[in-house]
Amino acid sequence: MPQAPLYEQIIVDVAASIRAGTLQPGDKLPSIAEMREQYESSAWPVRYALRILEERGWIVTRQGKGSFVAPEPPA
Repeated sequence: MPQAPLYEQIIVDVAASIRAGTLQPGDKLPSIAEMREQYESSAWPVRYALRILEERGWIVTRQGKGSFVAPEPPA
């Protein structure tokens, strides 16, 4: 069975951490560089995953500040 693309794994991992309460509203996510290292990948899948998470309402991104868990992430 083929493995899910890396960006999908990142989305699932971040959303699961938010659902589990490991990441709380307002918490800062690791930087793109830290996530690249964690997932042993290039920046592209990390950026793509963060963009999708933002579109879905899980996170908010602030230019020059980073990505944060949304004040009211989806249930």
